Amino acid sequence: LEDLQDAFDFCYKVHYLPGQDQTNEAEYKRQVQSLQAKLQNLDRQRREVVAQMQQLLGRSETLRDFLQQELKAWQERQQHSCLGAPVDTRLQQLEAWFTALGEGLFQLLQLLRALGELQKKVTYERDPLQAETPLLETRLREQLTCLLQSAFVVEQQPSMPNTPKRPLVLRTASKFCTRARLLVRLHDRNHRMEATIHIDRSAPAALGAPFNILTSSSKTLLAGDSPREGLICDFQYLTLKEQKISGSGKGSKGSNEVGTGSQGSGGTGWPVAHGAPAAQGPLAVTEELHLITFTLAYTYCGLEMQLETSTLPFVIISNSNNQLSSAWASILWFNMLSPNPKASGTRAAPRCLPTDQQFFATPPPAPWPLLAEVLSWQFESVAERGLSREHLQMLAEKLLGKV
Repeated sequence: LEDLQDAFDFCYKVHYLPGQDQTNEAEYKRQVQSLQAKLQNLDRQRREVVAQMQQLLGRSETLRDFLQQELKAWQERQQHSCLGAPVDTRLQQLEAWFTALGEGLFQLLQLLRALGELQKKVTYERDPLQAETPLLETRLREQLTCLLQSAFVVEQQPSMPNTPKRPLVLRTASKFCTRARLLVRLHDRNHRMEATIHIDRSAPAALGAPFNILTSSSKTLLAGDSPREGLICDFQYLTLKEQKISGSGKGSKGSNEVGTGSQGSGGTGWPVAHGAPAAQGPLAVTEELHLITFTLAYTYCGLEMQLETSTLPFVIISNSNNQLSSAWASILWFNMLSPNPKASGTRAAPRCLPTDQQFFATPPPAPWPLLAEVLSWQFESVAERGLSREHLQMLAEKLLGKV
């Protein structure tokens, strides 16, 4: 295109002399006809390039939809892995796919910018670049935004090193770690990408006293030492501390002191199969759900945007060990039965905690086949083998009676 329009521009400046009395000269007429042919060829080539870009954007939308499906499947596997399921949660293949599509889209963005520069040098009536380039760039930027937002995921859900088999249950004053990853491995090495974390940024008032994350709440997104490590922001040795609310006694729901609660260390009243829902009332501390949200300032090839993702909901307890079992039961029950149990990364906005908080007010019954599968995962995560049909039949009879 650049060669074609340079040739046209040169001939236009040399041979097209409007206003001079050369209309009767045969040579001048021949030059004008040649100039018109060059312009028609240039216009045809420009329209062909625009049509090819439209076709490529259509294909990239199909690829993006495919990647969204694959990402959703990975998120479900990660959620099941948190419950003990023996599933593959590696991200290398997804990262390769996301990066390849990102590279293609950014190349199209650079091409569109180059087309814009060509159009500034040479344009004409009904120029397809003048009409179509802004629309193509808008469509392309929307695709890049969607791809990058979904590519920012929580690779490691919050967990404590001393209870690796029970993630999503955190103790105050105990260290925990979590990690996010950007699956599109494209970044500007001259620009520092800063990632920050927040806890319960959009928490409902019913959650009571807020928590603070101690130690560093921001990190620079780093490329790993090896190509396999990717673009990660790894937060380790974090601790939580409750913000005290003056005028409320310890254990009151107003201050939400972790360590006490409406159910204390007792078991849940959740129904199995077709049991009756638990009575509504103030939530126990072990049934309060919290979120950590990651935000990342991303810059690449002139595109600047804020990426955001959030963890799965987790429970915060005090240092008392007798709350761990009840908190872990909450995590199991919620991830089994929540109507919105999506992992992070599918949307720019974090999970809506107010809706999730209502889950334990009237917990849904658990179908036995689903609960049996999760119980088998639990055994397999610690004993390296799941429960047999006979084992599950025995548990079903103890819980439900003779079926």
